[in-house]
Amino acid sequence: MTHKNTYKAQPKVTVIILNWNGKEDTLECLASVKKIDYSNFEIVLVDNGSVDDSVEAVSEHYPDVTLLQTGDNLGYAGGNNVGIRYALDNKAEYVLLLNNDTVVDVQLINAFIVASKAIVNRAIMGGKIYYYAQPDTLWYAGARWIPDKLDFEHIGLGQKDTKIFDELTKTDYVTGCLMFVPAEIFRQVGLLDEDFFLIYEETDWCYRAKKYGYDCYYIPTVKIWHKVSVSFGGSQSPIFEYFMARNRLLWASKHLGFLSRVKVYGQYLNRIWTRIFPNFILADASIPIVKRYVWSIVSWLKAVKFYFLLSSNRALIRAVVDYSFRRLGNCPESIRTMSRSKLSNQLLT
Repeated sequence: MTHKNTYKAQPKVTVIILNWNGKEDTLECLASVKKIDYSNFEIVLVDNGSVDDSVEAVSEHYPDVTLLQTGDNLGYAGGNNVGIRYALDNKAEYVLLLNNDTVVDVQLINAFIVASKAIVNRAIMGGKIYYYAQPDTLWYAGARWIPDKLDFEHIGLGQKDTKIFDELTKTDYVTGCLMFVPAEIFRQVGLLDEDFFLIYEETDWCYRAKKYGYDCYYIPTVKIWHKVSVSFGGSQSPIFEYFMARNRLLWASKHLGFLSRVKVYGQYLNRIWTRIFPNFILADASIPIVKRYVWSIVSWLKAVKFYFLLSSNRALIRAVVDYSFRRLGNCPESIRTMSRSKLSNQLLT
């Protein structure tokens, strides 16, 4: 929130939190953000067309939070863009994007401001992110591009926090879970690309910013705790599988060279093949040869049908097809239906 007795020396920070049917997580996040030890910040909650009672709950518990309602699910990119436009129009000097499934350290903004003064040039900054359920275990301590895999990895993922993660360093991108950006960079680079909808949009934006000469930094004194993939129903859900595959292909088409793009495409074709078509195994040699081959072929075809019908595999295939035909933005409703069904099955087991 913005306090009337702000200090002129403190730059104005707009904290943008995106909500989509996440009432309990959002209320917990807001409770922690309200405790931040900084005088000149405003909290903006963007509601992405929630159908639960999130809006009513936030209005009741936090009437001083600026509430922007999109009226529809615009995804991570579109929803945050609504908040970013608001921040730029209202003279924010810094924009802080924060996932609603997080809780934050009270020194969050101060630590970013101190770090920004230590970095010579204006930069995009992220912090140390722990697993919410394992408060001393890291989820993100920077990120790096792995050329051999043609993919990114989080530094420190799954490791206990130690002094080796306490150095302020450049990072290949800053995760959208926690991103602190001088407003002028958004003015120059532009907003998040809504073709991604969610996943890879922040990586794309960071790489676009690099083309303007801006670096990304990991700030170890900034700390939050993240519930990780709550909105997807888990990192193995069909909706996560779909967006991760389609948007990695989209990101590669925008930022990799021709040969690297071909390799990434090949990775997904190989992944589809190995996940759907099992090795063909002949039945026991004691069976007459005709029956042996017929039985083996029938068994193999049944296995192919089984693997093809798995929701995660259908989501992967649909992702590659949709990317190929440039069907971008939100995912098909069938993907969400598969994700809801899978989540229901998990809750019943």
